[in-house]
Amino acid sequence: MRRFLFVVPPLVGHINPAVAVAAELTRRGHRVAWAGLPGLVEELAGPDADIHPCAAPHDLRRPPGLRGVAALRFLWQDFLGPLATAMAPGVERAAATFRPDVIVADQQALAGTLTAERLGIPCATSATTSAEFSGALAGTPKVEEWIQGVLAGLRDALGDPARTHDPRFSPGLVLAFTTTALTGECTAPPQTRFVGPALTGRPDPAPFPWDRLAPGRPTVLVSLGTANTDIGGRFLTECAAAVRDRAPRLQAVIADPGGALDGTSDDTLLAVRHLPQLALLPRATAVVCHAGHNTVAESLLHGVPLVAAPIRDDQPVIAAQLTTAGAGVRIRFGRSDRHTIGAALDAVLTDPRYRAAARRVRQSFRAAGGAAAAATHLEAFAATTRQGEPGTP
Repeated sequence: MRRFLFVVPPLVGHINPAVAVAAELTRRGHRVAWAGLPGLVEELAGPDADIHPCAAPHDLRRPPGLRGVAALRFLWQDFLGPLATAMAPGVERAAATFRPDVIVADQQALAGTLTAERLGIPCATSATTSAEFSGALAGTPKVEEWIQGVLAGLRDALGDPARTHDPRFSPGLVLAFTTTALTGECTAPPQTRFVGPALTGRPDPAPFPWDRLAPGRPTVLVSLGTANTDIGGRFLTECAAAVRDRAPRLQAVIADPGGALDGTSDDTLLAVRHLPQLALLPRATAVVCHAGHNTVAESLLHGVPLVAAPIRDDQPVIAAQLTTAGAGVRIRFGRSDRHTIGAALDAVLTDPRYRAAARRVRQSFRAAGGAAAAATHLEAFAATTRQGEPGTP
């Protein structure tokens, strides 16, 4: 039996894959604990999870208008850096109490990686987005240099200053929850293991009106993720209009946490605050989303093509991967209206090449093994590493 400590940021899309892997490790007889924001981790990992609380900055909200380099600067300077500093004491307490054989640190929970290297605990990276494998910053060396400076400052404060590897990638094991069928040629380090999406059952906090779904009619799911409530109203309204233009041959279920559609519920549109995405995907014909990594991967795991409207962060990279793979259409979030969205929907619904490409990616995802494969890699890593050995973070 091994002991695995998962260190996660307060981001739903980053916790969900870890929950699936942790459940598989537990099923195999290992001990699992968590270091993170207690309420959110308990909501996703379940009330029986062994949670060691970590603090978070009081205000992690991002100004809604940030895009491009400004959004990237905020991500590192005002989110990831302060988050690492706030979480580090809790991670250290968790390590002292739980005494893990391996720390599994999310790529954006840098406190996990840096604390592990300072304490000499083997650490694996959970890469819940493939954007940093893409070389997207290759054309902006000053931006990458600035990020490396942020990382160096965090290492000096929280980690082992003698280390020289990039703390975003464990030198021992990186688990990537995708495959090269989606990423294409990429710059992932050689210790990366592509395991595909890792899924497990998720609690649904609100009942869903399943009886409102029309059998036999193509169903489109629309979701902008959990972090875009404040900027998604206009886009969701245009999506609703595009679907209404195609009634009655189409219906849509729209995640509307901000109430922009005022709880619309009729034969064509169903707007709900919470979308039971995994349960709905087997019935979906297409997905419209913000190109968040989890939504794209989960849709493709079900062979469902997408319309992607990336907003910021890793989303433009994931949208580019999607279109290069041929499994979806990319549109502009800020400028797309009912006509643009409708044309993109028509394309993915009527051109069989998009669905065929989505199914090719699905085949790759299924072959990769998901949570079971990730657990096997972690078991092997735990068996072959010892604290303080070369190559251990």
